[in-house]
Amino acid sequence: MNKPATAIPQLTFRAVLLAIVLAMILAAANAYLGLFAGLTIATAIPAAVVSMGVLRLLGGGTILENNIVQTGASAGSSIAAGVIFTIPALIILGYWDDFRYSWVLAIAGLGGLLGVLFSVPLRRSMIVEEPLAFPEGKAAAEVLKAGENPGPGLKILAMAGAIGAFVKLAAESGLRLIPDNAVASGFIGKYLGYMGTNLSPALLGVGYIVGLNVGIVVVSGSILSWQFAIPIYQAFFMDSDPALAASVAGAGAADIAGAIWSAKIRYLGVGAMLIGGVWTLFSLRKSLISGVKSGFAAARKGAGHVVAETERDLPMKWMLIALAVFVIPLWMLYQAIVGSWGVSLTMTVIMIVAGFLFVSVSAYLAGLVGSSNNPVSGITIATILFASVVLMLLLGRDSDIGAVAAIMIGAVVCCAAAVGGDNLQDLKAGYLVGATPWKQQLMLGIGAFSCALVMAPVLNLLASAYGIGAPTAEHPNALSAPQATLMAAVAKGMFGGKLPWTMIAIGAGIGAVVIALDEWLKSRGSKFRVPVLAAAIGIYLPLELMVPIFLGGLLSHLVERRHKIGDDEEARDRIHRPGTLFAAGLITGEALMGIAIAVPIVVAGSADVLALPESLHFSQWIGLVVLALVGWLLYRTGARANPAKSTV
Repeated sequence: MNKPATAIPQLTFRAVLLAIVLAMILAAANAYLGLFAGLTIATAIPAAVVSMGVLRLLGGGTILENNIVQTGASAGSSIAAGVIFTIPALIILGYWDDFRYSWVLAIAGLGGLLGVLFSVPLRRSMIVEEPLAFPEGKAAAEVLKAGENPGPGLKILAMAGAIGAFVKLAAESGLRLIPDNAVASGFIGKYLGYMGTNLSPALLGVGYIVGLNVGIVVVSGSILSWQFAIPIYQAFFMDSDPALAASVAGAGAADIAGAIWSAKIRYLGVGAMLIGGVWTLFSLRKSLISGVKSGFAAARKGAGHVVAETERDLPMKWMLIALAVFVIPLWMLYQAIVGSWGVSLTMTVIMIVAGFLFVSVSAYLAGLVGSSNNPVSGITIATILFASVVLMLLLGRDSDIGAVAAIMIGAVVCCAAAVGGDNLQDLKAGYLVGATPWKQQLMLGIGAFSCALVMAPVLNLLASAYGIGAPTAEHPNALSAPQATLMAAVAKGMFGGKLPWTMIAIGAGIGAVVIALDEWLKSRGSKFRVPVLAAAIGIYLPLELMVPIFLGGLLSHLVERRHKIGDDEEARDRIHRPGTLFAAGLITGEALMGIAIAVPIVVAGSADVLALPESLHFSQWIGLVVLALVGWLLYRTGARANPAKSTV
């Protein structure tokens, strides 16, 4: 670890301002990505590179200033995840017609601040005493240390951002030069065949960042749904479901497959995700209890002692005061929903207990697999299920407001859990570069609340332009919001709604098999693992979204093979840094262009406002060529990296 230099500027005005601006931009980009693909990415490394470049233009920045910027900016991905995984469920349930600014601000902003507070006691145990890997925090620290020449990294980000933006502009929601998907479907006898890929460069970038292991798992889950479960249901069970059969009478193979997936098969993923969330909590029970005890013991030990600058957390006394201040508005919010002080108090208690518990789980998982792979959605489902059971006892199963109340609890917990995992990643980076923990914790709180300020306008813009949830005549290519749709379905099913429980039970069985397989691989010391929540996401989401993620992971693996990287994690980080920046640029450029395109669509009131004449529309083959070219550029950027030194 670097020796601390307490005189080095950290929490400067320019660093705070730059962090806030980057956090808001990255929150908007991740909101689009999450509603589109059900995934968000950690943004600390791109933010660190941008910070080094911008502060250099302003006369030069210290490594600790750049660390503060990446800390605050990283809140963009965590707040976006917490919001888009849950709050759109209120639209899907019909409780809201649009995203209410004050409510979204309260849920996201206060939930994020609670995530910071709940994660503070965990720092010492997870980073100092029994340090976890925190791969993204470690990578961010390496980027900060190698920050003498940020120019190449900025060029990579800018070039990839321009490419991602151009391809998005050319796609169906923009100029319509190329389609969004390339799909082939048809019948072979009674077998319903379906294969396709989305043509999004952003999904290639996501795959490159998460790697081949996760890419294989998610695409395998989708293959299970689309190549096995859907054809089996169509061939053997369609006749016993006259309503579904009537709805697809005369439709093509692709439409039939989509209808079966939407009505039945995606609930296999729900079951797998439910069992995965329960298993995650069970498997982490000892580490969780140990981490919490260690954190509070360290806080008590520090009282009355001189503490080094690099070990100073936010004071426990002020944390407890802030906790009370932040919880009271949420209690009032819950009261406005259910109209009962007793029920709203119960909701608040559930929120606090589940929030602290799941922030701890999220922090531990972020230490193991990174923030990008952190299964926050599984954590949130567990929260909603538990909250629903308690609320059913208080409100009754037929309550009109029960599902909404459960979602409101889950939304705060989801924001807190996402921010909590992100906080530990940032504190890991700070620990490695000699930063002051309380300054990072304060900056993350500022960044989280800043992101909350822009979430409602961004969501309203995207909902007006593209639609959210199930496709409609007005929005045939709506943003699927897969996690929010799942949360809405689970909550509604608990309160008088109908869910295909048989499919959910089968999915839970599939999840149990995946868990057993993963445990067997773990016992053999295998590097390849099968995380159940990644498999569940693959089962739940459309196949065409998972294929480019797998291809991006394959490109990442080919880069490693080219450089013959074995078990040297530091060399792997150096190799992947340029490719990671290129991937992050693709994601950010496409997402920001998606938001920019939404503006003229909303103003004109027409999804065709930017569309060129039909004679200029190209086939899906041209789209595949474009995607292949982007993939080649991504591979080439990683393949040209120098394994002996950092390139950014």
